[in-house]
Amino acid sequence: MLVIVVENAPPRLRGRLAIWLLEIRAGVYVGKVSRRIREMIWKQVERGIEGGNAVVAWSTNTEGGFDFQTVGENRRIPILMDGVKLVSFLPISPPTQP
Repeated sequence: MLVIVVENAPPRLRGRLAIWLLEIRAGVYVGKVSRRIREMIWKQVERGIEGGNAVVAWSTNTEGGFDFQTVGENRRIPILMDGVKLVSFLPISPPTQP
């Protein structure tokens, strides 16, 4: 199983994802593809995301049963802790004062 979630993605990238995967909600794509196809799709996401962000998650033989990668700016960042990939939140930056 493969899941890709995009935010602020250009329409051409969303259209490209819809060729390979089913868009079940706005910006949420799912499918069952081989590792080779998954890597090809993710390269297209990395090249085409522009100012947006994306995450891909897929089933694999790990402790949690899945793995994931991200691209673009987001407050959630992956971290590796004791061999397990977790998600950390960056602090909210204070507003700038004039």
